[in-house]
Amino acid sequence: MQPFQIIFNPTSAAELARMPKELQLEILGEFRGLPQEALHTDLERFGKLRREGKTLHRFRLGDYRLYFERHELGLVVHRILSRNTLKDFQFRSNLPLGEDEALQDNPRFWELIENATAQVRR
Repeated sequence: MQPFQIIFNPTSAAELARMPKELQLEILGEFRGLPQEALHTDLERFGKLRREGKTLHRFRLGDYRLYFERHELGLVVHRILSRNTLKDFQFRSNLPLGEDEALQDNPRFWELIENATAQVRR
């Protein structure tokens, strides 16, 4: 069996750490079945955001959205954002689209992701 990891970058790890312990356990528990699905499917049940050849997947968990991508070792979680944060983001951006479409086409969302990725590279 191929090794599989769920990697939280420093930004998403900090976001997770700020949450109540019960919510942290719920989020981690929801990832339990994800390894096999991520290895053997196209992750159809998750939202997809694409930009410049990069694909992020959105995993909804209650009032939170986890944005992750596949990696050769498993999955890298880039951000864990509250649904309310995203609604506020859409409102401030004046975006009348659905959640995935609005984020996919908004450069400020990708800056959130890239800032987290840049911290990992340092």
